[in-house]
Amino acid sequence: MLAYKAYCFDLDGTVYRGKMGIESAVQFIHHLQRQGIEPYYLTNNSSKTRETLQQLLKSVGIEAPLHHIYSSSLATAKYVATICKNNKVNVVGEAGIRTALLEEGLEITEEQSDVLVMGIDRQISYEKLVKASAYIQNGAKLIGTNEDIKFPNENGFAPGNGSFVHLVSNVAGVTPLFIGKPSPVMLQIIADEHQFKKEEMVMIGDNYDTDILCGIHFGCDTIHVNTGVTPTEIVKQQAQLPTYCVENLIELLK
Repeated sequence: MLAYKAYCFDLDGTVYRGKMGIESAVQFIHHLQRQGIEPYYLTNNSSKTRETLQQLLKSVGIEAPLHHIYSSSLATAKYVATICKNNKVNVVGEAGIRTALLEEGLEITEEQSDVLVMGIDRQISYEKLVKASAYIQNGAKLIGTNEDIKFPNENGFAPGNGSFVHLVSNVAGVTPLFIGKPSPVMLQIIADEHQFKKEEMVMIGDNYDTDILCGIHFGCDTIHVNTGVTPTEIVKQQAQLPTYCVENLIELLK
């Protein structure tokens, strides 16, 4: 395998599953750190702040600098700040997306606004979905932090943010805009902020439709690991293949 300067890891299904670390990934990251290479972490999970993600990584044995952690919330907030006319937004989501929007100078309101942002909300209710659908039908632009239909946990898979965004979009009859992977926005932010060329970067993930396509859309190399959402046999049937396919990241150390 080629040597890279920026190893960009997905989190859920790649580095950990729920609250349990994936040992092969943890060992590989420790190996990189011993070589003086500090990885980057990209997650479509919009519920957590950078600080919370840093603590979660620490709980599975990984010390990660705060400025090496990127989420769909951060990328979404940066985008929304550029299109919001009056700096007010409607939001469905948890602390991660709410904090990111506030840090971009936006105001979260319950009144009708021009933009509705949807991130994962584990306290989702029928009432919240009804209100979100009304915002869109009254003219708000629907922006989802990510399109993940499901994500792995300790017991299998749980509904992802994309499931709820598509529900609202179907009710309102609109097409949502998604910012998280497979959009290459987060990889582009890393390249811009840390001055990397595309050939110096590699995207590592378990989900072909988000992680691998994110790297392909961006134009960097990709590594698919068979530890989460998309089985290797399904990946190998795709028209656009990852640069590498491994069962787990320990294979790369042999």
